[in-house]
Amino acid sequence: MPPYRICFVCLGNICRSPMATVVMRRLVADAGLRVQVDSAGTGSWHIGGGANPPAVQALKRRGYDGSRHVARQFGPPDFADYDLVVGLDRYNVDDLRRLAPDDEQAAKVVLLRDFDPAAATGDRDVPDPYGGPDHDFDHGLNLVTAACEGLLGRLPVRR
Repeated sequence: MPPYRICFVCLGNICRSPMATVVMRRLVADAGLRVQVDSAGTGSWHIGGGANPPAVQALKRRGYDGSRHVARQFGPPDFADYDLVVGLDRYNVDDLRRLAPDDEQAAKVVLLRDFDPAAATGDRDVPDPYGGPDHDFDHGLNLVTAACEGLLGRLPVRR
């Protein structure tokens, strides 16, 4: 059986989705699950670039390595490569559903913080920290981590 495949998607693929990818990769590795984790952006501005330095530093402060990230853009053909497409905010979820080639592919799109029990009410977006102070990246990483932990518990087990 092939591994379960997840793609985290934010706007530029340099802050939130790379952080989610790094966190989720560690979680699935620690759990011994066969899960492939990638990320992409809905926008094209940063294709080929690395993660935003404050995002890399926020990850580093928590013992993660985000230095090898290469940004890419998500497009309609990508849907066939993933079992789950996880948007970091409702705007990206809406964009992804519009990009989907059909209803079956659109059904793969979910909002990350829907997996965070603490986000049961109110705003469930992971705010975009791009251009903000370091504590915005730390806050985003807190939200991403809690939601990824919740997502881990809902994945189909593939060992």
